[in-house]
Amino acid sequence: MNPYLAPGLVVVVLLTVAIGAYGLRFARTTSDFLVASRSVSPSWNAAAISGEYLSAASFLGVAGLVLRYGVDVLWYPVGFAAGYLALLLFVAAPLRRSGAFTLPDFCQVRLKSTVLRRLATAFVLFIGCLYLLPQLQGAGLTFATLTGGSYAWGALIVGVVVTANVAFGGMRAITFVQAFQYWLKLTALAVPMIFLILQWQSDGRPAVTPPQGAVFHTATTVTIEQDAVLDGTVQVKAGETLRYAAGDAVPAVSTVDAEFGQAWLSPGRESLFATYSLILATFLGTMGLPHVLVRFYTNPDGASARRTTLVVLAMVGLFYLLPTLYGVLGRIYTPQLLMTGNTDAVVLLLPEAALGGGHLGRMLGALVTAGALAAFLSTSSGLLTSVAGVIFTDVLRPGRNGSIRDFRVATLLAAVVPTGLALFVSDMDVSRVVGLAFSVAASSFCPLLVLGIWWRGLTAAGAIAGLIVGGGAAVGSVLLTVLGPTLHVGIAEFVGQPAAWTVPLSFLVMVGVSLFTSRRVPGDVGATMLRLHAPESLRS
Repeated sequence: MNPYLAPGLVVVVLLTVAIGAYGLRFARTTSDFLVASRSVSPSWNAAAISGEYLSAASFLGVAGLVLRYGVDVLWYPVGFAAGYLALLLFVAAPLRRSGAFTLPDFCQVRLKSTVLRRLATAFVLFIGCLYLLPQLQGAGLTFATLTGGSYAWGALIVGVVVTANVAFGGMRAITFVQAFQYWLKLTALAVPMIFLILQWQSDGRPAVTPPQGAVFHTATTVTIEQDAVLDGTVQVKAGETLRYAAGDAVPAVSTVDAEFGQAWLSPGRESLFATYSLILATFLGTMGLPHVLVRFYTNPDGASARRTTLVVLAMVGLFYLLPTLYGVLGRIYTPQLLMTGNTDAVVLLLPEAALGGGHLGRMLGALVTAGALAAFLSTSSGLLTSVAGVIFTDVLRPGRNGSIRDFRVATLLAAVVPTGLALFVSDMDVSRVVGLAFSVAASSFCPLLVLGIWWRGLTAAGAIAGLIVGGGAAVGSVLLTVLGPTLHVGIAEFVGQPAAWTVPLSFLVMVGVSLFTSRRVPGDVGATMLRLHAPESLRS
């Protein structure tokens, strides 16, 4: 076992708790706990948003997808980063000017509907739990992969640390924690990558897809995890150990879906429908993620929210270059993951696999693992804060009349379900589940925010109908994909990548029903739209 691993993880946890405790000194009111009293500067907020947005799917999942499928999955990092462009253009400043504390709050401000507010609360809770689950799962995977310990302990440790930080410090403390964790994650990927590229150069720049097919770079032992067939001819049993010498060909395993040779370098594995659906989900889903949107409520004004988004776009774009490179180099140095299917672990295993088991490889491996832990902690903190805020304002104490103690109770309630589910679900594809969460967000809150901010004619009835039909269709697709039976290929693609039809459906239903109920447009819509779009200096 890596001797630097445990100290590195302990340091990250202690720093997280210490920074959270420091932030607790500034958290005195419920406004501090919910939106940091709307006093976070653009630079701090951008680092905090980047810290919470770059989740397990970004840190582990993107590299794992590139390792498996190659060029065809580059839409994931592109879409994840480009989503902030849509957020900048359509949502950031008006959302801050609304004066809301949560997404349900915005619904109340704009459309004056209690029913819509409750429905929005339900969607926030669903998206938050769906997104939080893979973060805890990624923590369990990391703990089990690197220590040989129990998956459940990794998920539980992260769940407890995050819950304690949010419960005692709220948004004020979490802002400091997430800003620190962004820079830790960037450092944890960038520093090892410098040494990995130098090692690749030293090894003679081995081809990522050599003409003779993928080969093992060094002597490798692989334990098969389930009954399978190698290269279509050789049957192997679960638990069987296979040994390969350096230069041996990497066999294709029947139970692992992966691309080899030119197929890995060429787009077209996915249909146009699936590709466009993924682009829509990632590009539009960002503006519907509750834990991202709640951070814009912490800026002092709309102009600060815009500046924050610009900085986030640069920070996130810089980060996403690195997981892609890990996936590419993983084809050379960790091809055994293409046999076991544990491709999400490539970031964790690559430093030691490429640089050897000496002190340098182990220290860099420990650094990457510390970054992975920061990814789980920061994103989980943001998700838990947003969900706890909604439970506090809309379930326990409607109207924000509760105390700090009530917020802490809300945090515990928000943590129970995803942590409990994470203990029993260990085999989900991290990026796939996060992609489904983006689909739900793009099909529900994206149409609601775009139309609510930019179209005077939206009515509460239209918004409710759009959320139920479009958002409900996306939720149904998620549940069928995750919990349902194996579907026919055509239907599975339609259901597994639903954004291409659920997003337009939600927009159409909201517009159609609003036109049909045009007499129910709120009487003060003019004043509300002025509040959303006029700079604060003109309204003071």
